[in-house]
Amino acid sequence: MRDSASCDGSKLFVLDTNVILHDAGCLWNFEENDVAVPITVLEELDRFKKGNEDINFQARAFLRRLDELTGDVLATTGTSLGAGLGSIRVVLETNSDQRLKNAFLEDCPDHRILNVALTLQQQEAPRPVVLVTKDTNLRMKAKSFGLTAQDYSTDKVESMDKLYTGKRLIEGLDSEVVNQFYVNGGHVPADRLDCVSQPRANENFVLRNGSKSVLATYNPIEKAFVRIDKLTASGISPRNSEQSFALRALLNDDLKLVTLTGKAGSGKTLLALAAAMECRSRYRQILLARPAVPLSNRDLGFLPGDIGAKLDPYMQPLYDNMAVMRHPLAELAGSSKVQDLLAANHLEVTPLAYIRGRSLQRVFFIVDEAQNLTPHEIKTIITRAGEGTKIVFTGDIQQIDHPYLDSLSNGLSYLIDRMVGQPLFAHVTLEKGERSELAELASNLL
Repeated sequence: MRDSASCDGSKLFVLDTNVILHDAGCLWNFEENDVAVPITVLEELDRFKKGNEDINFQARAFLRRLDELTGDVLATTGTSLGAGLGSIRVVLETNSDQRLKNAFLEDCPDHRILNVALTLQQQEAPRPVVLVTKDTNLRMKAKSFGLTAQDYSTDKVESMDKLYTGKRLIEGLDSEVVNQFYVNGGHVPADRLDCVSQPRANENFVLRNGSKSVLATYNPIEKAFVRIDKLTASGISPRNSEQSFALRALLNDDLKLVTLTGKAGSGKTLLALAAAMECRSRYRQILLARPAVPLSNRDLGFLPGDIGAKLDPYMQPLYDNMAVMRHPLAELAGSSKVQDLLAANHLEVTPLAYIRGRSLQRVFFIVDEAQNLTPHEIKTIITRAGEGTKIVFTGDIQQIDHPYLDSLSNGLSYLIDRMVGQPLFAHVTLEKGERSELAELASNLL
C-alpha cells in the first residue's frame, strides 16, 4: 500500500491535537492525501470531551465522526474518508526515536506525537510525511529533526496586504463630480463615476479634488454612491473619516453584520456602544460580549464570587467604554441611563461561552476583541442571529492573545475575507488612534 501511495504522489499528514480542537472537520480538507492520528492525540482529546467551550465541542464532534468512519474495527491500513479523498488511520505508540531521547529529557504528549511522525517518515519513505500543528514550537522541533511541519492553513486568509479594508481614497476628481454629491440628496449613480472601478457592496470612499472632498459609500441595491454626512450617536461624534464610515454602518439597520478593526484607541468599541445606545429603541436588547482571554496568558487563577464577579476583570474594558458615554448621556437623557438599562436587562454583558444554543431575536450584539476567536467560533456566534438582529465584531488583528491564532488565521480576519461584497455586510479598518496623544504615540512607536 505504501508503494502505490508513494507512486501516486500523495502525502501522509500527521495531525496534532490543536488542529482538531481548531476544526473538527479538518479530516476532509487534505484532498487525496492520507491522514494519521497518533493515539496520543485521542488520549488528549479525551480530556477535552467535557465542557461548554468551543474546544470541547470540537473534541466531541471529531471523536463522533471518527467513530462513524471506522465502524467496528479500524484496520492498520486505514479507512477511506470518501470518494476522491485519502484514508484515515490511528497510529499506536511506537518505540521512541533515539534522537528524541538524546534531545529531550522530558516525556510529554508533544514529543510522543513528534515521535510517531518521525517513525512514519522512516516507514513511508520516499513518501512525504508532514506534521500538521498550530503549535509554532512543535513545528520548529520537527523541522530541526528534518521532518516537514506545517500550520493548518485551510481557513487562513492569503495575506494581510490583500485583506479588505472597507475604504478607498480616490483623488483627482473633476469638480463637477464632487458637486453632484451635494444635490439630489447626495445620491450619484455608479455609471457617473468611471474613476471608481468595481466598487464592492457598502465599500466606503474618500473622493477628493484639491481642496474639495466628499465621503461616500456604495449602495449595492441602488447601484449608486451615497454621501455620508457627519453623524452623532449618544453624544459621541466621529473624529475622522474612518469613524464616520463606521458610525454610518453601525446605525444602518439594513446592515446586519458589521466588522471594525483597528489599533488600540481607534474608537472601535466606543463607536459600537454609542450606536447601540442611539438605536436601542429599535432592538429588544443590547448584548455585549468578549472572549475571556487574559493578557499574555498571565491569568489570575480561580476568581471568587458568582459568574458576574468572575467575569468582571475580563469585561472591564466594556464598562470603561460605557463610562465614557455617561457624560454626553447626562446632557441628553440623564446620567443613570446606562445603569437603568442594565437593571432592566435591556443592556446585558455576557460571556461568549454561553452563547451556544441561544436564538437572538431583535438584539444589537457587540462582540469585542473578536480577533481572539477561531473561525468556527465566529460562525457559531453569527448563526445565533434571529430576525431583526444586528451583530458587530470589533478587534485588533495585530493584537492576538490566543496561543494558536495569528493575524491570518483568526476568526475576524477569516470573516472579513469571506464576507466581502455581501449586501448585508460592512467593514471598516480604523487606522488613526483617538484615545490620546500618548496612546497614539505608544501604538506607533512601541
